[in-house]
Amino acid sequence: MKITLIGLGVREGDMSMRAVNALTSGAKVLARTALAPSFASVKDYGAQPLDELFARSRNFDTLNRRLAKAVLDAAKQQDVVYCVDGAVCEDNACKIILARHRDTEVIEGVSKAARAACLAKVKGSQVTGISAYDIKNLKSSPAVAVYDIDSFFAASEVKLALSDLFGEETVCAFIRGDAVKRIKIYELDRQKDYDMSCAAVVEESDFLHKDRYDYADLLQMVRMLRAPGGCPWDRAQTCESIRINMVEEAYELVDAINKGDDDMMEEETGDVLLQAAFHTVMKEEQGAFTSEDVTTRVVKKLIFRHSHIFGKDRAADEDAALGVWEKNKREEKHMTTFGETVQAVPVSFPACMRAQKVQKRASKAGLDKSKEQSAADIRGLISSPEEKLSEADCGRLLFEAVRLCRLNGADSEQCLADAAESFANAFVKAEQLALAEGRELPSLSEKEWSDYLRRAYDALAHH
Repeated sequence: MKITLIGLGVREGDMSMRAVNALTSGAKVLARTALAPSFASVKDYGAQPLDELFARSRNFDTLNRRLAKAVLDAAKQQDVVYCVDGAVCEDNACKIILARHRDTEVIEGVSKAARAACLAKVKGSQVTGISAYDIKNLKSSPAVAVYDIDSFFAASEVKLALSDLFGEETVCAFIRGDAVKRIKIYELDRQKDYDMSCAAVVEESDFLHKDRYDYADLLQMVRMLRAPGGCPWDRAQTCESIRINMVEEAYELVDAINKGDDDMMEEETGDVLLQAAFHTVMKEEQGAFTSEDVTTRVVKKLIFRHSHIFGKDRAADEDAALGVWEKNKREEKHMTTFGETVQAVPVSFPACMRAQKVQKRASKAGLDKSKEQSAADIRGLISSPEEKLSEADCGRLLFEAVRLCRLNGADSEQCLADAAESFANAFVKAEQLALAEGRELPSLSEKEWSDYLRRAYDALAHH
């Protein structure tokens, strides 16, 4: 049997003549709810509201499935007209029906989002309309019209989402019925009451005066700086000229992490993103790839490598998950030998980090040493301290030291960084102790220096 989906619009009288013709065709008439103002347009046509399904549904996903089922079941017996407030395209139950029932006609109505945007007098042409109950799916947009703010809970969720995108101090239009009130976003859940006519509309400020910016804005800023008439320095840069900046910013972020400084982390994470945006925009200019290519590739990579989440693989613990990741990585990069995985370790890594990663990948093929053997090799290299070690021997010594750290579950790069920092602090303290006792530093013997350093380490340990 045929199903006709009718959008009743927002108010009584919004219904079209095509809708009237469908309502008088003899089909069974169902309506999503009798609580919406637009229901008044169909109550004289014998419309049966499905409000009882609301009380029996735990959430809106369940509600929409039950509404769709009620309409589809009725259509097994006779033609059905299903009426929804607002527009058909805004109703999730209608989307389910359209996907499942071939003989379905749509008679569209006035959109809740469009009406709200008109009442708010939005200046731009790009407006995202979304239900308060789908607000978790909202992405950045120049303007947003949120409808179905029918409760304090819905208003609270909308407030949080819009605050993230636009800033809580940004002014928005709060709509109830035909009334429009200008409030700040943080006030959305402070209104006296809410009903099905409530909506909120917010439009971003001009670019330089926005309260909140997202990654798309960061890309736009870099494009502005590199455009004709932009910053001479930014326009002169190439991927090669600023490549070291990425390394420096990454290290500064790691430093912030090590310090546990959230404010510093926020700033340094932004600096890393800026470098990524810079390289992306420069490659856009060359026609090599776009920002969408970059984000698409990384998301697809995460889906593919997490086949224990999104595919058929299984992983019961952290080690198993890492194993799945490595397997998928080899498949993705078409690596068929262990040698290829070893050669794939970037040569630009810090030496300790690269040595550790090369060893770890080689160990997957069974090539490794025990702690005892590694320690013995180190002792062998330094067994004759009077002999000068060659550069090759020094390299082997450091390489085995990295292996010994790794076999003991330590990160050699971090260990060496911590040791260097600890020594630097101890040296400063030892110098202070020596000067306080009237000693000249260059005149100190090895034993005296050792004593001052021991005292310094002890003092720092108890600080």
